[in-house]
Amino acid sequence: MASFTLDSSLGGAIGGKTAAALERAFGMSSVGDLLRHYPRRYARRGELTQISSLPVGEAVTIVAEVRRVNERRMKNRNGSLLEVVISDGNGDLSLTFFNQAWRSKDLRPGRRGIFAGKVGEYRGVKQLAHPDYELFEDEATARLQAEANANLPIPIYPATSTVASWQLQKIVDLVLDGLGDVPDPLPDELRARHGLLDARTAIERIHRPAAMEEVEPARATLRMQEAFVLQVALLQQRQFVRALSATRRAPGSLLERFDDALPFPRTADQVTVGDDIARDLQGDWPMNRLVQGEVGSGKTLVALRAMLQVAQDGGQSALIAPTEVLAAQHLRSIARMLGPQLAPELMPTLLTGQLPAAERRKAALRAASGQARIVVGTHALLSESTTFADLGLVVVDEQHRFGVEQRESLRAKGSSPHALVLTATPIPRTVAMTVFGDLDVSTIRTMPAGRAGIETFVAPLAERPGWFARVWERIAEEVAQGRQAFVVCAAIDAEALTKDDTADEVPGDEGGEASRTRWGVVQIADFLSRHESFTGIRVEILHGKMPADEKDAVMQAFARGDVDVLVATTVVEVGVDVPNASTMTILEADRFGVSQLHQLRGRVGRGGVPGLCLLVTEAPLGTPARERVDAVASTLDGFALAEVDLELRGEGDVLGDAQSGARSSLRLLRVVKDADIIAEARVAAEQVLAEDPALLRHPGLAAALERNVGMAERAALAKN
Repeated sequence: MASFTLDSSLGGAIGGKTAAALERAFGMSSVGDLLRHYPRRYARRGELTQISSLPVGEAVTIVAEVRRVNERRMKNRNGSLLEVVISDGNGDLSLTFFNQAWRSKDLRPGRRGIFAGKVGEYRGVKQLAHPDYELFEDEATARLQAEANANLPIPIYPATSTVASWQLQKIVDLVLDGLGDVPDPLPDELRARHGLLDARTAIERIHRPAAMEEVEPARATLRMQEAFVLQVALLQQRQFVRALSATRRAPGSLLERFDDALPFPRTADQVTVGDDIARDLQGDWPMNRLVQGEVGSGKTLVALRAMLQVAQDGGQSALIAPTEVLAAQHLRSIARMLGPQLAPELMPTLLTGQLPAAERRKAALRAASGQARIVVGTHALLSESTTFADLGLVVVDEQHRFGVEQRESLRAKGSSPHALVLTATPIPRTVAMTVFGDLDVSTIRTMPAGRAGIETFVAPLAERPGWFARVWERIAEEVAQGRQAFVVCAAIDAEALTKDDTADEVPGDEGGEASRTRWGVVQIADFLSRHESFTGIRVEILHGKMPADEKDAVMQAFARGDVDVLVATTVVEVGVDVPNASTMTILEADRFGVSQLHQLRGRVGRGGVPGLCLLVTEAPLGTPARERVDAVASTLDGFALAEVDLELRGEGDVLGDAQSGARSSLRLLRVVKDADIIAEARVAAEQVLAEDPALLRHPGLAAALERNVGMAERAALAKN
């Protein structure tokens, strides 16, 4: 018999036609891809039962003969229904298959076989819908086979309309029969300490266990494999960065002058994180640090001090932001903090794709000549035409908006520049360990003094529809006191169903999500233009599809106080700083994630004016959508909300691209539930790499890394 390895092509193992179907359905190309497609659950065949005494609702296995086959078109929906009547001599039973007329070629009158499924009832008649079956030539063989398999768990695989679970089971059986040795990625000592199986046995038992008791030990082994291989990959990435040599950047007079001019003392956390960064910038290898902190905690100040340290000997810093609005806001904020003395020396420069051609050429020239020691921009910084004289520091704002490829292409414009990643989305420890394992993590928890704070209320329209009118009256009252307000919508134009490219549509859950967005920026602007409480109130709109100069003009007008109410999409989520803005109203708040609601709320209460956040939702009590909104209203602690987010949504949503992009390496591992496994794997990975950096003595691990964590997966792991 042919012997396959995990790296063998699927076509060579199961034939080109079947392999092509699996590639189309699941993106599989190798034997390893197929065998990492694990069963999601297991069914029991049940005892052999006579048709006359079948219990409704239970899984049964029967031996019977096909008596009649009938295909007909369905009346109330498209498609056909294949009805097969089988008998065991003591009674008849109906089998139904939707849109599977081709089964009539197998299920011909007179054929005998084993039929397994859950007994249902339709119009008083017992039936099996889409049962598993195996047909045999004679009854004696069928009965012996049925009795032998009665207690074997049936693996149920994630399937598609083109590849059914039972087909996958047969394909996996075929491949397992021909699978040779599987090199073990886990060190023997780690396996022995946790009582884990060898790799070949774990694969065998997860796909075709002889009893349910065999499944969990197989899963435990494969979970540890995933955690261990992932941690080795992340630690290798860290080793790679530390193998590079960096230009040391010592602090000097620029930083002293900046600190002396600061009108307020830095918080304790800002000082601690600043000291970490200052040390990193003077190290032998490039800094690779993530700074996480609440909205308004002062991450920009920490980043600017790092830029000044790099600028001391002529080095340049590039700050890349996800949107034009945020890039322009960062530039204004940096210029304001530098003040009239330092700003002309450092010449902070904006470089975005939507600048007029002449301005963009001028900005690019300043960057290339080294005249601009601080360059702030969007994806335009990544273009081939953008060059730097001496790029010493790359600052990435809101890391979850950028792929690692983009970050690395910016770093490639310098000679091993330092990298500082900023995020206002607090990251639970297990997520940091799993996704940002190659970065050093610093946290700013304390907030600057003088903040007036934010009160958050839910406007639950499902229970209190009259509160919708009160929301607008409340905004008008704030404006009457000389304050300003944001109104955030999940779409630009709800009627045209044009979703803003920066909006974060939350996946639907079991109830509580409206089928479509009701209020877009266009609809709310029109509504407010006719609202009697808004007579004389200056309302403007802002969204991602507007031209850059128009967006910037609106944002500056709002910052100056020339606009009272800004109706916007989530382009105002990060970095927009208007101290006079007191109120944030988020419509259809259940359409946003917990972290995003918290980010948006952070746009108000930033000065001496108390903040008010109104979360408007029609999600009924008790639904997951409503739980998200209530959770945000219950606390201002972003770190607590990050943990809640993990519990409510699961790490698949929280990790975003990192989770979905690393599908081939993370199948069974769960970031929340398996925190202890991840921590254990981290320690073991550090030990292996310390003793065997090139993995020469761990060929199974090296092969697993090559197979499971290629360039695409490494990129995905760093995306969040």
